Amino acid sequence: MNQGPKFMAELLGTFALIFFGAGAILHQNATQAVGVTGIAVAHGLAILVSLYAFGHISGGHFNPCVTFGMVVTRRLSWGDAFSHWIAQLAGAALGAWVLSIAYPTGAADAHLGAPALGPAVSPMTGMFLEGLLAFLLVIVVFGTAVDDRAPKGFAGLAIGLTYTANILACGGVTGASFNPARAFGPALMAGAWQDHWLYWVGPMLGGAVAALLYDRFFLSRA
Repeated sequence: MNQGPKFMAELLGTFALIFFGAGAILHQNATQAVGVTGIAVAHGLAILVSLYAFGHISGGHFNPCVTFGMVVTRRLSWGDAFSHWIAQLAGAALGAWVLSIAYPTGAADAHLGAPALGPAVSPMTGMFLEGLLAFLLVIVVFGTAVDDRAPKGFAGLAIGLTYTANILACGGVTGASFNPARAFGPALMAGAWQDHWLYWVGPMLGGAVAALLYDRFFLSRA
């Protein structure tokens, strides 16, 4: 398959994550009607529907740390990875831009849904937690979508629920991005770059560790 459909699939899937997920944050900021549970469910549903719509086209990463996990385990070439990353960042930026139009007043208060550390959370703690959340996500990705022994047809549900559970666990601590593209799009459009580095370093390292662990320990002993 040429790269065009894969690029567009990753772009649209990541766009949906920002539009639904960050959109729920902005709706909560405007109306106080959504709550943390609603925000978590919105992110999970965005990933679930995007995986079922586009997973068979591009692999359904929608997250640079998932793509990086595929690279370090040699399931994806560096060229394909860079194409995925560009598509993911573009989709995230486009999603945040649309939200800036949909919520012209009050969006700045929530920085278009850009993740932020809680007041008592240090950057190093935030980096560790974001890495842990990405680790758990990539373990589920490999266990349900990569491992041939997994039950068929449930990867989208399992991965979507992992997004939901991660946000319920740490949404109030780090913003629970565990996805550099999810952090990048709103940060770019809102100009909210404080501690932005940790939303890249933690998830990329956590995702790589999870991918290598599953590949070298669980799959090698199958």
